[in-house]
Amino acid sequence: MRVFVVGASGAIGSRLVPQLIERGHEVIGSCRSPERAEGLRALGAEPVVLDALNARAVRKAVLETEPEAIVHEATALTDVKFSRNLDRTFTQTNRLRTEGTDNLLAAAREAGVRRFVAQSFGSFGRYAREGGPVKSEDDPLDPSPVKGMRENDAAIRHLEQAVTDAGGIALRYGAFYGASNDGLIEPVRKRQFPIVGDGGGFMSFIHLDDAATATVLALEHDGPAIYNIVDDEPAPVREWLPVLANALGAKPPRHLPVWLARLVAGEAVVMMETEARGASNAKAKRELGWTLHYPSWRQGFAAAYPRATASPATPTRTPAAGRQPRAGHRHRESRA
Repeated sequence: MRVFVVGASGAIGSRLVPQLIERGHEVIGSCRSPERAEGLRALGAEPVVLDALNARAVRKAVLETEPEAIVHEATALTDVKFSRNLDRTFTQTNRLRTEGTDNLLAAAREAGVRRFVAQSFGSFGRYAREGGPVKSEDDPLDPSPVKGMRENDAAIRHLEQAVTDAGGIALRYGAFYGASNDGLIEPVRKRQFPIVGDGGGFMSFIHLDDAATATVLALEHDGPAIYNIVDDEPAPVREWLPVLANALGAKPPRHLPVWLARLVAGEAVVMMETEARGASNAKAKRELGWTLHYPSWRQGFAAAYPRATASPATPTRTPAAGRQPRAGHRHRESRA
């Protein structure tokens, strides 16, 4: 199959292109700058420099390359600085999820492209904060997103609706990890990512390689559909954050009361760390035949962030020193 991967030079796109080629697909990969084109060519893709927000350019690229499928992985999160207002952080990405998605779908319709897979999101409080801690694709989304996440939520909903209405597939990825520039690494190493309140908010993770594998399988599956692309172990912040700190050779995370976190970090962070629900991958595994290389973040963190990479400022300590929390260790109420 001839596949056009939009955002092919990004974190997941660069993992996806080789897997598609290995599977026997021919890949056209888009990037934002000529400098990244050579990297895509080295991966085996035919590079195209493209701004997904330019409707005319998108139409021209799709009509000229004649793909049989489009995979929309375009975001604008490289080197972005996260703030307490996630809507501000995701401004450009939200445009790619709305305008960019509309541009690509319009071009796909004109070119007769029948397969369309797009990046959505299924962690950080997407699901309603009620009932059990783990949600399926059939469970309701949060009807009242907190301040600082409303525009982001609206953009993702737009993408999912537009894609499925067109017969495509939306993939609700968990929180990505596995890249050297993951956004969690430095805050955790510097103890700037505390456990808020009881740390009972659930997170669903996914290693980039496993996300790419699921995407290849989704591309070969008929839509419309929505899938949670997450690992087997949704977990509260109080469990996964100390394990990540340990994997990075960092000191254990600090603890922050809810009232102080609300003042310092904002309502969105408090919600994610105390109320967020995780996601189930049962549907994706069942319908796509998906097998994960890293079924849990417990193995994934250890493989992705060996303690040998810890900075000199945060020397590693052995469990015998009594400094490192055990995997799955639960903290008392006080406190992700």
